[in-house]
Amino acid sequence: MTQKKIITVFGATGAQGGGLAHAILNDPNSEFSVRAVTRDPNSDKAKVLAQMGAEVVAGDVDDAESLKRVLKGAYGAYFVTFFWDHFSPEKEKEEAKNMAEAAKEAGLKHIIWSTLEDVRNYVPLDDDSMPTLHGKYKVPHFDGKGESDQYFAGLPTTFMLASYYWDNMIYFGMGPKKGPDSKLAITFPMGNKKMAGIAAGDIGKCAYGIFKKGEAAIGKKIGVAGDQLSCADMAKALSKALGEEVHYNEITPEVYRSFGFPGADDLGNMFQFYRDFDAVCNSTRDVQFSKELNPELQSFEMWLAENAQRMSLE
Repeated sequence: MTQKKIITVFGATGAQGGGLAHAILNDPNSEFSVRAVTRDPNSDKAKVLAQMGAEVVAGDVDDAESLKRVLKGAYGAYFVTFFWDHFSPEKEKEEAKNMAEAAKEAGLKHIIWSTLEDVRNYVPLDDDSMPTLHGKYKVPHFDGKGESDQYFAGLPTTFMLASYYWDNMIYFGMGPKKGPDSKLAITFPMGNKKMAGIAAGDIGKCAYGIFKKGEAAIGKKIGVAGDQLSCADMAKALSKALGEEVHYNEITPEVYRSFGFPGADDLGNMFQFYRDFDAVCNSTRDVQFSKELNPELQSFEMWLAENAQRMSLE
């Protein structure tokens, strides 16, 4: 039996990395094996991966020595950072730099770096149409990743960009809510522009497709999406799935930024970027190519059929 190529998967118990780990492990004919990196190998999700055949290892993206250890002998790696754990682009940049240096030392043959646009390339810091945050960012959870692309230059890297997670409607409070009039509505500052979205689990399946493409994908920037819909179209699909009318409550980015929850200003700027640069965002995130990478790719309606009832509508 030929030895399988090891893919070291960071965030293996999270949405992106977990999707990739499961995609490889669920394929009995895969040329790859999974080395699942997690902070807690004893978590329930880590135990499931071990039962499926993954090599589960303890690792910490903030520990350079730990990075070198988990990459030793690997063919490739999936690198992802966790902005919402700490809200610090500086920390993300430091982690990405450490990852790239460890990848170079390990001699990896294929790296996927989960990145996003550096919005400052489209909206300069002195452009007041979008407020500058933390003194030097427009969309902090995008900009830190985009700026970190430089660390992977010269390495065999595919730069993969995700889309808006539809799962945010379940876990992040972005789903339909009842207003004072008891009517259901989704609230976004997107105007009538289309926004690329994806089921979180499909991101990892697309990443598996990228690893299967091998050298053909190296050096490429690949955006993944399951659908591109206006918020009015999303409201229609939600109405159908829930059996109750859902309206689109269109607001301005300024109003969204004022909502006051942690990261509201960051997300308000993100939606403004998606709205004002919709042509850029949607051309990068190619639904057809995503389906080629992941034949099981879900459209928004397919995702709703499985998940609509999980939304809290209060």
